[in-house]
Amino acid sequence: MSALVQNDNYTIGQLAPSIVLYEPSFEGWLSAVFYVYANRLQDNASLKLTAQDCYIPSLIAQATGVATNEDHAERVLVKLNSLLGRSGMRNILWGFLSEKDDIGTTLFRVVKYAIDYPSRHIMQDLGHLDVLELVQTVKSVGREKHRMEAFVRFEHTNDDIYFARVEPDFNVLPLIGEHFRQRYQDQHWAIYDLTRGYGIYYDKSNSTPTRPAPLQTITDLDDAVLRNPASIHSPDEQRYQKFWQGYFTNVNIKERKNPKLHRQYLPQRYWKYFSEKQVLPNAEHLQKRR
Repeated sequence: MSALVQNDNYTIGQLAPSIVLYEPSFEGWLSAVFYVYANRLQDNASLKLTAQDCYIPSLIAQATGVATNEDHAERVLVKLNSLLGRSGMRNILWGFLSEKDDIGTTLFRVVKYAIDYPSRHIMQDLGHLDVLELVQTVKSVGREKHRMEAFVRFEHTNDDIYFARVEPDFNVLPLIGEHFRQRYQDQHWAIYDLTRGYGIYYDKSNSTPTRPAPLQTITDLDDAVLRNPASIHSPDEQRYQKFWQGYFTNVNIKERKNPKLHRQYLPQRYWKYFSEKQVLPNAEHLQKRR
């Protein structure tokens, strides 16, 4: 990491910070890592790297904010790529997207371990507590990614856009976009993360015969639509949901119900976006007439 260090910016008598605040983005965190090494703070055992939007002011800890610097972030990224390789950088990125408390600090300690021992395959050292924490976090993020790819439900709108709302535990939209981009190239579609207030949009008109369209980020959506998406359902979507609810109701065999197993394979927190789960027990219009 010495190649990243240009000079020591601290003056004599200045109190070194024990908390480095970064802007809540991956580039922001990379910039904070550069700042730590540029100012020789890496050996401070109590040092924490914290996202600015998660910071709670302390009366005893000295904190300093670091602005995102693309050049600094790029230099750190190149260095980490050489140390960790593709799979190691995947773990770093997926760990960051978990948005867990203190993930910025955990990732920094893993990076410091890699810099201090460049010849080791550090991601295999599960005896190191920070590496173990990162590997377990990445597994959780991967599980959520897989579930999102399986359980996202699109609803056809009057604008001929297939729209889905999600509330994942982790920030997995950057990880699932390519999955849907490759599979739904002939449709306009959007997936919106209600928890984080942004989404991804695919505009098929920007595609070519040899390449799907790039994904776009969306942030401004009508709150009324987010609260009540049925208000923009197309007639086809309304008919589809009614038919699907009827099918789901009539193929159900009460004697073979296993709620515990059902929740294991389909966690209940996803149910509110499934049309078949909105069927009331007394929905007589969906019951098969005998």
